[in-house]
Amino acid sequence: MIKDEFFTVLEQQLDKGFPFVAYRKPGENGEKERTWALLQREAKTYYVGDFTESGFVFAPFEDQEKALIIPAEVSDEISTEYFFEEEHKNVKMEAPPFPPNQLRKLARVEHENLVQKAVDAIKVGEFRKVVISRSEKVETQLKVVEIFKNILKKYDAAFVYLWFHPETGIWLGATPETLVSVERNRFKTMALAGTQAFHNTVEVQWGEKEIEEQQIVADYIVGNLKNSELIATEKLQVSQAHTARAGNLLHLRTDIEGNLQAGASALKQLIGTLHPTPAVCGLPKDVARDFIIKNEGYNREFYSGFLGELNVKKETKRNSNRRNQENQAYASISRSTSLFVNLRCMKIEDGKARLFIGGGITKDSNPSLEWEETVNKSHTMKAVLVK
Repeated sequence: MIKDEFFTVLEQQLDKGFPFVAYRKPGENGEKERTWALLQREAKTYYVGDFTESGFVFAPFEDQEKALIIPAEVSDEISTEYFFEEEHKNVKMEAPPFPPNQLRKLARVEHENLVQKAVDAIKVGEFRKVVISRSEKVETQLKVVEIFKNILKKYDAAFVYLWFHPETGIWLGATPETLVSVERNRFKTMALAGTQAFHNTVEVQWGEKEIEEQQIVADYIVGNLKNSELIATEKLQVSQAHTARAGNLLHLRTDIEGNLQAGASALKQLIGTLHPTPAVCGLPKDVARDFIIKNEGYNREFYSGFLGELNVKKETKRNSNRRNQENQAYASISRSTSLFVNLRCMKIEDGKARLFIGGGITKDSNPSLEWEETVNKSHTMKAVLVK
């Protein structure tokens, strides 16, 4: 489908009030970038049950049981090879103006106080790490589909999406973090933590605070997987921590992969083991989550939840070497799952974009620097809200 028609269809689906999602997976960039959409043919609400369903899932931070799904069997799939001329690929988009200084000063004080409260709790042993976030509203004159186009242009290494559902409203994002991907019985996940601005190189130095934070996340995920009966522990592979770029930010990342034991409930259990990760919640998970819910002062909704393709059919063609069937092509059908943590996201409400920004807090965190980190992260999404 040509790109103009593709985006027109998205606008029509939004006008009808029918659920849909449009997205592009990371790594699918080059001269031509394929963007997909799943368009539900009715306004009915569907929830995920045992994670054997097929479609696109959208799950909140707090309650995995309330994960919404656009089922493949009641939806139409379309795609476009959406590409950009070279001169548009590296366009520097300017962020909209900040909120009035008085409001921004108040937000800073509140965030720094909360960070200090978290640091104090860590120092007395309540938990090892917690992720503190805030939300910020920014006005925009752009239509939803135009914002989505801007995100596609700017973030070709992230999972980019536009989601609409009558139950949730409109969400957009460009997340750098995979929760888990599964094909047949092979799964991949990652530990992602630490943030600094990208300045034309990934050869950078990391401070002790960022290295410790990333190691906490990696150790937790690997430890939980090794203790799970779902995983063939001897085949678990863990990379060294390395620097990964996500738009104008850099992160420390560890790649983890292994084999998942057979069984209908294995995927659901694996997701429950991983979500929410220490990169969006903290350690120990339950204590950190309670601190977040009691102290952040707002509902995260789907920020730091997860989203993506669930058990979608994937066709792999291969040639058979069987006698008398020379050069005959065969297709192998498998099911593939690709789920991402919902970071670098926004919710569109009444002409305003509500941004969600957070950071990992450890015993060495500095409240002022943590505020500045959220400001840097906010530029990631503010930059797509202007022409």
